[in-house]
Amino acid sequence: MTVLVTGGAGYLGSHTCIELLNADFNVVVLDNLSNSNIESLNRVSKITNKSLHFIEGDIRDRDILQKIFTENDIKIVIHFAGLKAVGESCEVPLNYFDNNVYGSIVLFQEMEKAGIKKMVFSSSATVYGEPEKLPLTEDMQLSATNPYGRSKLMIEDICRDLEVSDSIIKNNCPWAITLLRYFNPVGAHESGLIGEDPNGIPNNLMPFISQVAVGKIKQLKVFGGDYDTVDGTGVRDYIHVVDLARGHVKAVQALENNLKGVTAINLGTGNGKSVLQLVKAFEQQNNKQIPYEIVGRRAGDVAACFASAERAQSILGWKAELDVNAMVKDTWRWQSNNPDGYC
Repeated sequence: MTVLVTGGAGYLGSHTCIELLNADFNVVVLDNLSNSNIESLNRVSKITNKSLHFIEGDIRDRDILQKIFTENDIKIVIHFAGLKAVGESCEVPLNYFDNNVYGSIVLFQEMEKAGIKKMVFSSSATVYGEPEKLPLTEDMQLSATNPYGRSKLMIEDICRDLEVSDSIIKNNCPWAITLLRYFNPVGAHESGLIGEDPNGIPNNLMPFISQVAVGKIKQLKVFGGDYDTVDGTGVRDYIHVVDLARGHVKAVQALENNLKGVTAINLGTGNGKSVLQLVKAFEQQNNKQIPYEIVGRRAGDVAACFASAERAQSILGWKAELDVNAMVKDTWRWQSNNPDGYC
C-alpha cells in the first residue's frame, strides 16, 4: 500500500518514513524543503536499503497535489507539513494560518477530489491550551494559547466537520482521520544518520542543548525559572522520535483495518520532565557540561504539559518504549557525528 507523507523530509517525517519502509509500505514524500533537507531522505534509503519517491513542492500547490494523486495509488495520507515554532507563530501569525490552515484546506480538497479519505494528521498537545489538570486526556476541553496551537486546533475542527458533513449530511463514504496529538519529540535514529536539523537558532529544547554541547552555541537559554514546577522550569512530556514514528505506523495500520471516524489520540510517555532535568540527563549520559542562563518566560508557553497515553494503548496497541537516557544519547550521537547537520 502507498502512503503520501507531506513534510516527509523533516525531522518527524524522515523518521516516520524509515518505520513505514521497514513495515513494507510504499512511500511518496511531498516537501517544500523550507525547514528540511533532501539529504535526510537519502539517508532514510541508506538506513532501510529501500527507495521512496520524493516530490519537491508545497501543499498549497493544487497542480502538484493533483499530479501526485493521479500518478500514484495513494490510499492514506500522513500530514506533517506545517510551520511549528510557538515563538515564531506569535511574531508572524498570518504565516502560520496561511501555511498550516490554508495549506491543509487545499490538501483536503484535493484528497476529496481524488477519493482519498483516510489520513493521519500531525496535531499537537498545544490544542489543550493551559491545562486545568494533568495528565491530559483526549476528552478534555480544547483551546490554544498561541497561533501555532490555534492553527492545529483549527485543522482538527475542519477534520471533524468533514467527517460530520459526509457521514450525517451527505451520507457519503465518510472520512476516517486519526488526530495524533503528540507532545515533545526528541532524540534521533540510533544509527546517528538522521536527526533534528533546524534552520538557524533552534526553537526546540533538545537541539539547542546539543548545539551548545557541540560548541555551536555558547549557552542554553532557559525560558522561565519561576513556574510552579519541581525546579521552576517548564515541564514537558518528552517522547523519543522513533517511538513517535512507530505510533504513526500503528495509526496507518489501524486505518487500513477500518478504524472509522475522527479519533484523537495522544502520543506521549505519560511522564513530565523539567527543562533542567533534561539538561542534567544529557550531561550525565554524555559527559558534557551544558552552561545555561534562565531568562524570561516565552510568549505562549505553559508551565507543565504531559499526556495520558491510555487511548493509544487501547486503540493502536502502542506505547512509548524508549526512555530519557536513550533520548539524550541518541541526540548526542546524531549531533556529534553531524555537527553541522546535513550540510
